[in-house]
Amino acid sequence: MSKAPDLNWVRNIGIAAHVDAGKTTLTERMLYYAGASHKIGEVHEGAAHMDYMAEEQEHGITITAAVTRLPWRDHLIQLIDTPGHVDFTIEVERSMRVLDGCVIVLDGVRGVEPQTETVWRQRTRFLLPTLFFVNKLDRPGADFGRALATVHERLGVEAVAVTVPLPDHDGTVVHLLDRTRLRFSGERGEQVESEACDPATWEWAQPWRESLLLAAAEMDEALAEQVLTEQEPEPAAVWAALRQATLAGRICPCFAGSALRNQGVQPLLDGVVRLLPAPPERPPSLAHRADGGEEWVAMDPTGPLAALAFKVQMWEGRRHVFARLYRGILKAGDEVAIPGPDGAVRQERVARLFEVDANHKARLDQVSAGQIVLLAGLRWATTGDTLCAPEHPLWLERIETREPVLGLAIEPQSSADEEKLLEALDKLQQEDPTLRVEEDKETGQRVLRGMGELHLQIAGERLRREFNVNIRVGHPDVVLRETVTQAAEADNLFHRVIEQPDGKKLEMKAWARVAVEPLPRGAGTTIGAEPRLRPEGVDLNPAQREAITGAVEDVLANGPSTGSPLRDLAVRVLEVELFGALSSPQALRVAVAEATRKALTRAGGLILRPIMATEVVVPESDVGAVLGDLQSRRAAIRDTTSLGEVTAIHCDCALDRLLGYITDLRGMTHGRGQFTMRFDRFDVG
Repeated sequence: MSKAPDLNWVRNIGIAAHVDAGKTTLTERMLYYAGASHKIGEVHEGAAHMDYMAEEQEHGITITAAVTRLPWRDHLIQLIDTPGHVDFTIEVERSMRVLDGCVIVLDGVRGVEPQTETVWRQRTRFLLPTLFFVNKLDRPGADFGRALATVHERLGVEAVAVTVPLPDHDGTVVHLLDRTRLRFSGERGEQVESEACDPATWEWAQPWRESLLLAAAEMDEALAEQVLTEQEPEPAAVWAALRQATLAGRICPCFAGSALRNQGVQPLLDGVVRLLPAPPERPPSLAHRADGGEEWVAMDPTGPLAALAFKVQMWEGRRHVFARLYRGILKAGDEVAIPGPDGAVRQERVARLFEVDANHKARLDQVSAGQIVLLAGLRWATTGDTLCAPEHPLWLERIETREPVLGLAIEPQSSADEEKLLEALDKLQQEDPTLRVEEDKETGQRVLRGMGELHLQIAGERLRREFNVNIRVGHPDVVLRETVTQAAEADNLFHRVIEQPDGKKLEMKAWARVAVEPLPRGAGTTIGAEPRLRPEGVDLNPAQREAITGAVEDVLANGPSTGSPLRDLAVRVLEVELFGALSSPQALRVAVAEATRKALTRAGGLILRPIMATEVVVPESDVGAVLGDLQSRRAAIRDTTSLGEVTAIHCDCALDRLLGYITDLRGMTHGRGQFTMRFDRFDVG
């Protein structure tokens, strides 16, 4: 039977960043230096160990979060390499949910970029202690100090350097805690040569060292006394205070290097084990019980099982579930309960357990709290489900998923592939909660919706390669929403007499008055269903109350302008008149629904488009042309930032005006421009 690791010597971390900042390249070096991999796979050669999907190798980007393990200085690091492209942000979201700490990689030239901000918000939601690795410092225009300044300006957190590059960046770094100069030699940078700093170098590094000591001193009075009296503190005391400040989220230690050039990675690994938390050091997780109570789940191998399923993956044609154990022990063959949002509880048997290294897996007999593992045999568990002991059902906090913003009509090239396509789409949706398959009510077409053009393109490629289904696709269809322009009221009298088959007549009658008014952007929808009743003294039964609310919800699903769902408005049912037994729930439902439709029509429809927060990075010589083009797309320019020889343009633009934009941008910039976008809000575009 395999032995569970001592949790105090485990680090569960994620590597996250903006696209192309070098996350996977850094992960490859970590694996190599730890001895977990015998060669370094390069992303640009399509040979990265962690990018094992054919689509990842072809596009040169990370698409799915990959899990691996590596030993370092008697510790076990369980690591998840996450995607940087915003289309696959759900992979980052669900990874952050189950991790204990993270390393955010920054481009040494650009510093904090748009997806870095998205990752930071995800990290903040779960209060993960964080290290920064400023990468690509070998590139022209790289500036370590400026990169740290963008962390403070755009993320609002204090970034404290632990290792810093020399001004000429010859590949060596100064370790401010150990007061040493580190060189990385050997064929792959695997040999770390440490020597004491010469006086000139140490004098240059003093301002960085002082900032580090002052940040650490805030957590330790004795250390603060030494720093203020200019005594030389013990390195162990500084490490301990720095760790305390990191775990509290007060500071984020920063490390310098160039992963591609094999520089600065080993000190970062040391930082991971010395500064990031072990599972027992994380705060307990809040869980809800079936009896309506709450309890805190501490990371403890004793006690009833509590685990979170954070990812479903089809592996070798079979359904597998990634899970993080928060409490208890799980053995192969155990029964687990899966409470549903409706209160129902399913029971399933875990057939097999595996530890994972990218696309390789190894059987385990049992796992315990703190571990991230792969489970086989679960037919019903989905992303965000809690797996718990059948005798102790509870719910852990679910994983938030985002609404898709772009759709693509798809159909099989051959009608014989219809069933195969439906089965494949079902499997893709199980893996990725941000993919949705819907039927267009007007055209009857099947529409695949996702987070962007690349997201849908990758889904199409997987349908062809993994599931052998050839498809035809239509033009991209941007998801729209509607709201109203002004407040309005309307009433409706519903009165109908229906002759039944037995000759008897069924009479239904009800009257309602409804008001609608716009709300600020992002406010969502509110429904007020406490109407004044006529005649006085009557009351609504539960079925009638449900009919009133249900009528409003039905109408809000299809706006008057485009049939898109309505948002950012308030609907109030002001008055209802009942006519005795004639005012059945069905009669009330029709009366309220028609009154709501009339009020919405009088209020005037307003189409809301997905607005994308966009960053366009272009050479300085092309800024004018690109700005002019963006303005022609009605983009709202927020600011421009000079980054050496390139300029970053930050703007908000409607998604439908950015479809195919990368082709136009490359034409304007002779192939040198690039852009990223993330969904920000629905608004008038």
